[in-house]
Amino acid sequence: MMKSSVFALSIFASTESLSAAPDTSSRTFRTHKYYCPDRRWFLGWTTSLIPSCAIALTPEEASRQYDTYAPSYDNLDGGKVSVALGIEDARREMISKAKGDVLEIGVGTGLNLDKYVGSQLTSLTLVDISEGMLKEAQSRLESLPNVKKVPVKWVQADATSQLVDLFGKNSFDTVIDSFSLCVMGNTGALQSLQQMADVSRNEVLLLENSRSSNAFLGWYQDITADAAAMAGGKGCVYNQDVAAMIQSTKNLQIVKETSYSAGLYRSFVCKVMN
Repeated sequence: MMKSSVFALSIFASTESLSAAPDTSSRTFRTHKYYCPDRRWFLGWTTSLIPSCAIALTPEEASRQYDTYAPSYDNLDGGKVSVALGIEDARREMISKAKGDVLEIGVGTGLNLDKYVGSQLTSLTLVDISEGMLKEAQSRLESLPNVKKVPVKWVQADATSQLVDLFGKNSFDTVIDSFSLCVMGNTGALQSLQQMADVSRNEVLLLENSRSSNAFLGWYQDITADAAAMAGGKGCVYNQDVAAMIQSTKNLQIVKETSYSAGLYRSFVCKVMN
């Protein structure tokens, strides 16, 4: 769920020569106990501007609000801007890795569906908390030839708490999410990552909004996270430290991280350590 506020920052990143191209250089991960970064030292006298933690949507609010967003959602998360920022290429790169029994959470209107390689899939299970989003995705799937022969299952569920109960542990070869963790908030994102790790028997593939590695953009995200989530961000807390969250998830290990647009969004290939 790539939101308008992140689009704007991505455009700034590219115009400031902060390289929108993928950066696959290695990094050293640090485990953080909390996921609302405290960077007050950077602001000095403006420290009071930093929110303690941006407030995300509850599952009930997300279900209700995204039902209303569904008909026009592609105008925000898809289209020419998404292509120009490299988001479509990032989606395609991630989805092409999906193999076997696949679960995608937060499927939304199905922006990833045309990128699956049908010959690599045994089954495809698509989950979203919003009935309206699932209906849009179902409509999109009808016209796609790439997964015509793949058994598809549609499930309305809360990915922060219901995956294990619905599907059982070690049920999928690949579990996928793109741009959904930010809408779950920090606590919900951690819960969802654990749910994904538990239902996967092999790997978890993620493409997520994240706090920029650029000092100025990261600072800007920190002081605007609340306002962005409440205004044009549709509940998206866009300054999460996703790598640290993954590190704190039991039995989940980062194999590869790729940074785009100065780290405003990142992809992660994660191995499940069963």
